[in-house]
Amino acid sequence: MKKILFGLLALVIVVAVAACGNNSSNKKSSETKTVGKEKTFVVGTEGTYAPFSYHDKNDKLTGYDVDVMKAVAKEMGYKVKFKETQWDSMFAGLDSGRFNVIANQVGINDERKEKYQFSEPYTYSEAVLVVNKNNKNIKSFDDVKGKKLAQTFTSNYGKLAKSKGAELTKVDGFNQAMDLLQSNRVEGTFNDNISYLDYKKQKPNAKVKAIEGNAEKSQSALTFTKKEDKQTIEKVNKAIKKLKDNGELAKISKKWFGADVSKP
Repeated sequence: MKKILFGLLALVIVVAVAACGNNSSNKKSSETKTVGKEKTFVVGTEGTYAPFSYHDKNDKLTGYDVDVMKAVAKEMGYKVKFKETQWDSMFAGLDSGRFNVIANQVGINDERKEKYQFSEPYTYSEAVLVVNKNNKNIKSFDDVKGKKLAQTFTSNYGKLAKSKGAELTKVDGFNQAMDLLQSNRVEGTFNDNISYLDYKKQKPNAKVKAIEGNAEKSQSALTFTKKEDKQTIEKVNKAIKKLKDNGELAKISKKWFGADVSKP
């Protein structure tokens, strides 16, 4: 009888231990799901593209796109974590899951719409061609054929330069392009008028000028993969609309540019 009771007791202990193990396993699984569903935007951005995404004198990441992303995340009740990368690695980082959204003045175009999802635009700008102030050879966009221009290869502006027959010199961002231009290592660079205006604001004595052309106006938006949940995109768009309606985006825009670039 004692052997039987002992056997039954041992069986009860084994079952209890197994049950505890299952509970622990279930708890761990549940915790993993909670962590996985934590409302955090992991954001890809350059960190070298003033005034949109760059480091201030205290080495703090700041800029228009950074402020916009923080405002959208706050409106949605999300946290935000920025990961910096070069422009030409930006989409590869998004594709690989290194981050789940790009906030870096990504222009909407047909080619990108085939691979990615976009939020509602939060920036409207137009391309300009920046050259040295005393340049007499380049007077229009069409004058860059055979000329050396500093561009990020995969940006809309890089593609514009290539379509105009320019010879491209690869750079990581606008500031590097301007450094090359100022040192006469290139003859110009295509970029948006907002970056140029900010550059002149920061360096009023810079001997550069902007040439306007016939390029289409650019609309920039937050960028997600096609796999991103549609409901998340909808929430982002609602947040952007609210920030436009309540004047918050205009406030952020005027802080950086002195004008509202968040609307057409």
